[in-house]
Amino acid sequence: MTAPAQTRSSADLIRAEEPVLAHNYHPLPVVVSRAEGTWVEDVEGRRYLDMLAGYSALNFGHRHPALIEAAHAQLDRLTLTSRAFHNDRLAEFAERLAALTGQDMVLPMNTGAEAVESGIKVARKWAYEVKGVPADQATIVVAADNFHGRTTTIVSFSTDETARQGFGPFTPGFRVVPYNDLPALEAAIDETTAAVLLEPIQGEAGVLIPDQGYLAGVRELTTRKGCLFIADEIQSGLGRTGRTLAVDHESVVPDVLLLGKALGGGIVPVSAVVGSREVLGVLRPGEHGSTFGGNPLAAAVGTAVVELLETGEFQRRATELGVVLRGGLSALLGKGVVGFRARGLWAGVDVDPAVGTGREISQRLMREGVLVKDTHGSTIRLAPPLTITPEELTGALGALEKVLG
Repeated sequence: MTAPAQTRSSADLIRAEEPVLAHNYHPLPVVVSRAEGTWVEDVEGRRYLDMLAGYSALNFGHRHPALIEAAHAQLDRLTLTSRAFHNDRLAEFAERLAALTGQDMVLPMNTGAEAVESGIKVARKWAYEVKGVPADQATIVVAADNFHGRTTTIVSFSTDETARQGFGPFTPGFRVVPYNDLPALEAAIDETTAAVLLEPIQGEAGVLIPDQGYLAGVRELTTRKGCLFIADEIQSGLGRTGRTLAVDHESVVPDVLLLGKALGGGIVPVSAVVGSREVLGVLRPGEHGSTFGGNPLAAAVGTAVVELLETGEFQRRATELGVVLRGGLSALLGKGVVGFRARGLWAGVDVDPAVGTGREISQRLMREGVLVKDTHGSTIRLAPPLTITPEELTGALGALEKVLG
């Protein structure tokens, strides 16, 4: 008989996963069983400061009281109707999310990858019906080193061979240009271009921040060339960078925003394509859908997330604590850190390879009670909950200094 999870050790549970779980992840050897705020606890009762926050899915920390309350209240009333019927939570969610982002319409989905796929479909439909691109000829320009998800269409325009190898044939219709290169972008756009799809800050690539003026340049270029600007804010959006959206740093309004992760408050998967009426208005009944997209539970939690962001508190916290984060990382330059990029409470930290790989540094930090995750060799990402205290953040930076020494 299989022992109950609560009586099995971390090592036992990790071993038990090996024969029954597909090996599509390589997690750190920690088994989380409880969490509150910025802290998680493993099955043995050891506590860890969460400096990853579910890749920004937990911007408001674990089990934020307002979000848990909203979820509990909705669970007692109604969880799912499908979009075959209306529900009493969806209108408010769409109204408030559109207002928060300065857009007209909302297409509710579940996962980030589903939002990206939906954005691609909408852009192509717009290209054929509004722009007049010949049938099946629409192209979308994307950036090298992008990360937009793992579906077959999305990996078709990835430049990460690990994500691509063995998954062809690939979906056509995409052109890849270097990130942060406006001349290359302009050269790739022609009369078939439906959209330019970019991350305002490339997360998986190591928190790569483009030059000031790049996003404004993309906006000017797409407007002048008559194609859409789609901003993938699934990681960068909803307070992470110190603004509601990363594009807000350049006062840019894209035609389409892709949102996810933090939109579900770390409770349920919630994503959305948010855009102008001209673009999202091309969809008609039966052309696109999702059984769980816009379900009452998701809408209730999503509305509570928007309500938290409407106060501006979390954007301010990310800005103020971002100063602490950058200061702490600056002090480590030349002491095991060879470079970093940071905006708000988000940083990619390049560790001297002589000190260790990103995974080795992550494992050392885990032993110090701090959880982070590596990306691309000797780079680690820091993205703590926006509820972290200055003392907790300083403690995490102190642990980083210790493991680099």
